[in-house]
Order: sequence, then structure tokens, then C-alpha cells
Amino acid sequence: MKIKYLLLSLILIVLSCNEKNKSSVPEQADSKPRDLVEEARRLSRETIVVDGHVDLPYRLKNKWEDVSTRTEGGHFDYVRAKAGGLDAPIMSIYIPASKEMDGALDLALELIASVEKICRDYPDKYAMATSPDEIELNFSRGLISLPMGLENGAPIEGKLENLDILYRKGIRYITLCHSKDNHICDSSYDRKYTHGGLSPFGYQVIDRMNQLGIMIDVSHVSDSAFYQSVRHSRAPVIASHSSCRHFTPGFERNVSDEMIKLLADRRGVIMINFGSFFLTPKGNEALKKVYAEIEAGANENDPSIAAQLDSIKNQPELMGDVSLVADHIEHVIKIAGIEYVGLGSDFDGVSNLPIGLEDVSKLPDLFLELLRRGYSHEDIKKICSKNIFRVWNEVIEAASKPSTNL
Repeated sequence: MKIKYLLLSLILIVLSCNEKNKSSVPEQADSKPRDLVEEARRLSRETIVVDGHVDLPYRLKNKWEDVSTRTEGGHFDYVRAKAGGLDAPIMSIYIPASKEMDGALDLALELIASVEKICRDYPDKYAMATSPDEIELNFSRGLISLPMGLENGAPIEGKLENLDILYRKGIRYITLCHSKDNHICDSSYDRKYTHGGLSPFGYQVIDRMNQLGIMIDVSHVSDSAFYQSVRHSRAPVIASHSSCRHFTPGFERNVSDEMIKLLADRRGVIMINFGSFFLTPKGNEALKKVYAEIEAGANENDPSIAAQLDSIKNQPELMGDVSLVADHIEHVIKIAGIEYVGLGSDFDGVSNLPIGLEDVSKLPDLFLELLRRGYSHEDIKKICSKNIFRVWNEVIEAASKPSTNL
């Protein structure tokens, strides 16, 4: 009898456990699998997406196109931006290194005027913006914002008052140099190391940018200039279009793990460059050879140069794909945190882009990759705009406070 009652008790316990387990598992018939593709598209529509660096103005200087429609060339236009959910491409006012002390400010003002013209000609599509608040207002109206950053401090031309002119014209970040050392700092691409980092005038430039509320951009600068800039600035600093040196050892234009950690410690943000040159060691080496020829004097439009670039485009292992951009984003998150990474594509400024990110319309594919890796909507919103908005607002706030540096 005891054995019989014991067996009956065990049966009742098992049945009870099964019933309990059944109630805690969702019914498969009633649940639908997540449609991550649609989720990524919806996320791109509902989230403010900021791109830290788009080289449209210089592209249009070379060949003017109506960017209110779908253009034949380039990576950016209104139609593709809307398809990709890009709401605030920061317009790069790019000044070649050759313009150092040779009409750089005039060129900057010309390029700024071209951005103003786009907004004036197509007010139902584009609007100027000089702050996160203005971008949010434009977004609520369905407009694409065109904030501006100056790529290369050459237009300062040794005069701090030129910073005030640039600020009044809407410039809200300045990449301190480009491909050569200038009067402000040393470049990561140059090997002269003219100043050993920042020049004495460069320190004054940073102080004045802090006072005005212009973000300091350390993309392109040498390692020494990076450390000096980040440590001297009393406001957070950005790298508007750089990637992780971890994946391209020895490539100083990208940012090392130690530098990323310091940037994060000072509450800055690194915005990942999409160019294949920045993403994969094989692509970096292949493109480096071509760019060395251009640097040595070869014409970028020369048929042999174009053939080499086309050859690289036809080799997927050199181009990489959208997952590589996600790898760089994820690397920053692992060593610094989700709050310190953003997007800085370099669209219209690079010749080679990874498969799956060929132009601005493809941004949802990057969000899809991040969703597949388990990142939440809130994580992706931080990457898309919340992180850069935090930095930008802190720079504005720092400008409102008195400084002992000035």
C-alpha cells in the first residue's frame, strides 16, 4: 500500500510540474517571430539618425547636382536619405591641405554658402541646424537637417577672430587638420611631426572653441595632438569619422583602444567611419598603395588609378561588408561602453564602401545587423543620435561657463 501511494504521489507531482511549465512557455501558435528587417526599417524612420561626416559640399563643388531628387552620382541625396532614415548628415566643409594659408577661409565660406543654398532652394526638404534642439525641431517637421562641421582648421589662418566668423556661419565642429601638418597641429598622415602635437596657437584655438561652443574633432590628428587636445579641452571631444585601430594595426588615422578609453573618460564620442580603408586590414593595405600614388602626385582621375580602385571594388575580401562596421561599433562598446560611439560614415568622401552600405539608403541594413546581435532599440538610438547629442549639449553648456583657460 505504501508503495502504491508513493507512486501515485510521484505521478501527481510530475503532472503538476508539467502543467506549471506549460503555463510559463508562450504558446507557439499565438506568437509571431520578430520581423527584424521591418523592425530595422521602422527604427530608422522613428529614430533621429545623425551622421557625423558627409562630404556633400565638396562633391557639389566639383559637380553641382539637384540633391532634392535621386542623383546619378555620389552617396547622398534626399530620396536616398529618406529611404535610409538619415535625418542629420553633418555637412563636411572640407578644405584641402594645399589651401593652408592660401584662400582657405574664402573656400570655406563658399562651401557654407552652397549648404545654405540647398536649404533655401528646397525648404520643404532641408533646413539648417546649429544644435540638437534645432535638429529635433526639424525632425518633427519632416525635414532633413544640414548642420555643418569644418574639416581642416586651415580657414582659421592664424586668427582667432576667424573662429567667430565660422561660428556665426553655423560651423559647430572643427577637424583640427587634414592630411598634412598645419598651423594648428600635426596630422596622422604626415610624418614631419612639425609641432610634436598641437602648436602653441593650437592650444589657443581649443580654448576659443571651448568658449564659443564649437566641438573639437580629433579625426585626422596625430596621436600626440589627440592626447593633448582631449586633455586640454574643458569640454568633451569627438572623433567625427574615425574607426578602431584594433582592426588596422599601425594605421594612425584610426583610434587605438587607449585613445578610445581616454575619449570616453572625458565623455567624448567616436563616430565610426564606413570606408573600407578604415575597416579591414586587407582593404587598408590595398587602398594605402593607391593613395600613396595619389599623394606622390598621381591624378585621382587617372585611368590607372581608377582601374586600381575598380579592382578593389570587385574584391569583396578587400571591401568588407556591413558586419565590419558593426564589429567596430561593438569594439568601442566592449572597451568603453554604449554611450561613446556613433556613426560618421564619410559618405561622398571615400571611394570604397563595404558591401551592404553603398550609400545612405542602406543604413537600415546596419541597424538590422545590430538587432541580430542583440542590441536593443535604446542601444541603437544612442548610437544614432543620443550620444552625439549628449556631447554637443555638454559643449554648449561648457561654453556658457567662465573658463580659467581664457
